Amino acid sequence: MSNDTISGQNRLSIILGAILGALIGSRVMGYLENPMMPSTLQDFVFLLNTKSIMGGLFGGMFGVELAKKIIGERQSSGDLFTFPIILGIFIGRLGCFLSGIKEFTYGKETHFITGMDLGDGLHRHPTSLYEMVFLALLFVFLKKNASGLKKENGLLFKVFMILYFGFRFIIECIKPNVFFISGLSSIQWICIACWTYYSPTILKLIRNAY
Repeated sequence: MSNDTISGQNRLSIILGAILGALIGSRVMGYLENPMMPSTLQDFVFLLNTKSIMGGLFGGMFGVELAKKIIGERQSSGDLFTFPIILGIFIGRLGCFLSGIKEFTYGKETHFITGMDLGDGLHRHPTSLYEMVFLALLFVFLKKNASGLKKENGLLFKVFMILYFGFRFIIECIKPNVFFISGLSSIQWICIACWTYYSPTILKLIRNAY
């Protein structure tokens, strides 16, 4: 069982910050994956329903940091949420995989052995399935190393974010993205922003590894 060092009232404020940040971030990144000006009511409804887990995670992180700054909380708060987040993403990706091409999470056409017909008659990279395998391995890895990572408050969550955003940066290379900035998709740019934010942690992990 994890010990929560944050008071109940502060924890509630942090959760509220996470929810608001995730809501805004997911919608903004969902739009940036394929930005367009709505010309019809259908386009507008589509934009309102567009969301991105990457934007949700990144926005939620900033929402938490802002809430902690407002209430004066200095303890890291992400460790308790790490494994539930992984499980939630896994379940979400299962739904994406079963939806085939109805969800814009499928990969490019491929002749590789893992190529699958996701509903349009073409063999594509099942990127949702790749992500589910990665999440399962990440869950096992973090569980195995949780006791060591929890010696530093918040490190478990930081390692999750670094590894997951790193995986997503790579997997974007085999997805049929339609919007790029300097040759990178909007998701890849948010991955770079995440690495930049956590660069002190990355450098510390590299030093400790040596």
